Parts: sequence; structure tokens; C-alpha cells
Amino acid sequence: MKGIDFQPELLKTLRQYDRKAFTADLMAGIIVGIVALPLAIAFGIASGVSPEKGIITAIVAGFIISVLGGSRVQIGGPTGAFIVIVYGIIEQYGLEGLMVATLMAGVFLIILGLCRLGTIIKYIPYPIIVGFTSGIALTIFTTQIKDLFGLTMDTNPSEFIEKWGAYLDSFPTLHIGSMVVGFLSIAIIVLTPRFSKKVPGSLVAIVVLTIAVWLLKTYAGVTGIETIGDRFSISAQLPEASVPALSWATVQGLISPAITIALLGAIESLLSATVADGVAGTRHNSNTELIAQGVANIASPLFGGIPATGAIARTMTNINNGGRTPIAGIIHAGVLFLILLFLMPLAQYIPMACLAGVLVVVSYGMSGWRSFVAIFRNPLSDVIVLLVTFLLTVFFDLTIAIEVGIVIACLLFMKRISETAEIRAFTNEIDTTEDARLSLDNEHLTIPEGVEVYEINGPYFFGASNTFEDVMATMGDRPKVRIVRMRKVPFIDSTGIHNLENLIRSSQREGIAIILSGVTPSVHATLEKARTYRLIGEENICSHIDIALEKAKQVVQTQP
Repeated sequence: MKGIDFQPELLKTLRQYDRKAFTADLMAGIIVGIVALPLAIAFGIASGVSPEKGIITAIVAGFIISVLGGSRVQIGGPTGAFIVIVYGIIEQYGLEGLMVATLMAGVFLIILGLCRLGTIIKYIPYPIIVGFTSGIALTIFTTQIKDLFGLTMDTNPSEFIEKWGAYLDSFPTLHIGSMVVGFLSIAIIVLTPRFSKKVPGSLVAIVVLTIAVWLLKTYAGVTGIETIGDRFSISAQLPEASVPALSWATVQGLISPAITIALLGAIESLLSATVADGVAGTRHNSNTELIAQGVANIASPLFGGIPATGAIARTMTNINNGGRTPIAGIIHAGVLFLILLFLMPLAQYIPMACLAGVLVVVSYGMSGWRSFVAIFRNPLSDVIVLLVTFLLTVFFDLTIAIEVGIVIACLLFMKRISETAEIRAFTNEIDTTEDARLSLDNEHLTIPEGVEVYEINGPYFFGASNTFEDVMATMGDRPKVRIVRMRKVPFIDSTGIHNLENLIRSSQREGIAIILSGVTPSVHATLEKARTYRLIGEENICSHIDIALEKAKQVVQTQP
């Protein structure tokens, strides 16, 4: 058994660390910390918690992910992908329930890493990732309409259709000032990259519009533009660690949301690390990264934070500004900690409409609409998985969407695999000129009279078992010997074994001998473990079709 795959990149990079590397990491860390500030606040509020909890998440989780992670350049923290699931958990179970679910998700992530499943997570079907990411983006956009237009609403339903209905009913209450602030923030974020690639547009929008709204309120008597301080009381300190009260009933109820958080965190963090590797020329350790993500998600809720994962936008910002070691991520967490202690009270003046504008841009970036549209050019099965995952995410919830999407993708995958399993029957001869795959030798193989040969090409599992029975049903007179050629069977499952044993028993009852030919080592081991060979007899296992045909010839000659 292999040992634990836990090799933090920080320890490797420190062996050859120098002043030049530190200078580059220092600049990158400061810039990433500034970029992370508005996003952490926006993600925290959109998730249903107070703004400083988003920053606390970025500090605690970001620090741990950089210290323990398997990527040199990964930046961790709260992301838009968690907004929907976190908001739903808080609505149903409260903040205490969110803490428990996040702790459980952290444990699940550590288990995934310890079991070396980091590489497996990467194989989640692409249509599922695009489907739930696009669904999350649309949901985030929907949740920001109220603040973007400054609507006054008595109730704000959680369901997608009802929410839009409430928006339409409340549209006459829109506040022009809030709407102008919201759309100006979007314009500033979109236009800033044309003038500066390093200064984040979201930070420019928040600084400019916060000052503008404060001046309008103070000197022009403009009211009605809601700010963070109007809705939240802000704490400018890192809270003491506290462990939530755990009960078996609570744990049972939160297993499904916790698994969703873990899967989402694993997928997003490994996707971010993979993208970063392509840009920075590095190579991350998936299992170490999952363990770090797990520890981060255990620590974050203990200090009042929310779920965290690798953030693609902040990771790319780190790379583009020269960050090449985990030290940059640690500095980013330190910058946010200083902002929390000394500048957090100023966050009360940030307009809610401005944050809504930031999240509208984030949702557009998450939507991946080009990828969404491109999948429609793929096979119908991919389109079905995409649409089912997307619609379930939007109209029900992310937990159901991921579970159902993976089940459908697995079923469609098994259908494709079963279709690749080819089963052919021969009664007279095996003509290698017709299909060279049928024999290891370039020979013209003659089948003795009274013998049938079945060639299985592909995995012999439950999908192919029925096909085998259908092929046998089309054969004519009852033979004296049946040869099952399995040289191109990579694996056999329990259903395939059951089907093969039924064939052996039914054939033996009818006086028909069964011979297996060309069984691969892996299938041989499986059949031996299942004791199938006791049923058929070791003498009826042949290494090559020539030997099997000669054996069948002898059986035919000895039978009356």
C-alpha cells in the first residue's frame, strides 16, 4: 500500500529561496490582497453572512492553503461558486449549520487527499462542470437584482421563478441613485483593464463610488443609496476560535450539503491549480492540494468563516504579477489581515449597489457562455447532461444538480462503453482477411464441425452480457462445443461473471462443452478469485485460439 501523498510546495521552494524571489512574491502578494478585498466582502454578503466573514475566510483559508498546499501559486479564499450553496444552508440550518457543514466538507476533502483521489476528481465530466458553473452564475446574477436597482421588497423569495416575479412586482420602487451606482460600477470594472492591467477594476469601482456616494450624502443631501453600514454591523477583529455544537441529527441532515461543498471545492481548486500550471510552468500535487483545502475548510468556520477553495481569478493575478512561490499567498493573507484590523470600519460606507455591480461582473465571468454554447455541437448525451445540471442548479439546488448530473453522466458513460463491446459469432471459419483483429496470427482458421466460436471485443460487464445472450439466440443448431474468445476483454464485472457461469451451467446441462480462449491476466485473476475456473475446469482454459480449436476438435471426436 502506498503511503500518504502529502508534500507541501512551501517546504520545497524554501530550500532555494532568495531575496529576488521574495521581492517578486511581496509585490504579487500585496496586489493579490488588494484584489481579494472587494471580492471577499462581496462574496461574504452574497452568501448571507456579514462582510468581515468573507475577509476572515480569505485570511485563514488563504494562509493555510498557501502553507500546506500542493501548488506553488494557488491563492485560496471564498469564491462565487459557494454563494448559492452557502446561502441555502444558512437559510435552512442557520450559521451553526453552515459551520458544521463546512467542517464536514473539510474532513471529506482530507479523506479524498489521503486516499489519493486527487487525480480522479479531475475526471468529473466537463458538461457537469459547465452546467453547474453556468447555473451558479445565473443564480448569483438573480440574487443581485434587488441591490443593483435599489428595490424595496417586503419579502425576497429563494426560488428562482418566484424571485423574478417579486422583482417585477417591486420594480416601481427602484431607486435611481442606486441603479446609477450599480451600472457605473459595472462600467468602471469593464473599462479599467483598458487603462491598467494591474489595478483591479472592482477595487477602483468601490473606492471611486464609495467616495462619490459619501460626498453626495454629506454635502448634497442625497439619501436612499443603501450602504453596507445600513445593513450590517462590522467587526474589525479576528474572532476567537469556537467549535459548533454537534449532534448526530444535525450531521445526518448536513451530509449531502457537506459532500457538495467538498466536491465543489475539490473541483474548483484542482481546476484552478491545473490552469495555473499551464500559465506558470509549474506542476501541482493534487492529493496534497486536497489535504490543504480540507484543513483550510476545517479552520475557516472555527473563526466564523465560510467555505473556501482555490480562486482562479486571484491565482492568475498572482502569476501575472510575478508570484512564483506560496510566500505570495501568505503575504496576501497578511495584507488582508492588516486591512481587517485597520481599515475595515471604512467598509461601512461601500454602497450595496456597487457590490451588486461587482458580483454581476463576476457572474458574467463565471457563466462561461461560450463553453455552454460550444457543448451543443457535441454528442446529444453531453447536451443532456449539461442542460439537466444547469436547470437543476437554477430551479432546485446545487446539491441535487451535482448528484443527478453525475448519475446521468455515469449512466450515459456506461451506455457508451456497452456499445463499444462487440460480440461476434463464427460457425465455419475465422477469416483474418475480413478483420485482422480476430486472430493473433495471420492464418486462415477453420472451425471444426459442431463448434461455435464467440469473439468478445471490449469490457464484459452488465451492458455487454445481454448482448452476448442476444447473439447466442441467433445461432442455429445446438453445437457440441462453444469457444468464448476473450483476448480483447480488458475487464469483467460481477454481472459478466454471473452471465458466464450461467452460460457454463446451461451448456453443461445440454451436454455442450465450454472452452475459454486467450483470457487476459487481469480477467484470469478475476475469474480465478470468483472460482469460475472450478466450474469450467482448468483443462478448458486455453492461452490461444489455435489451442482452443484443437481442444474443441478432440472433444467433438470423443463425443458420441
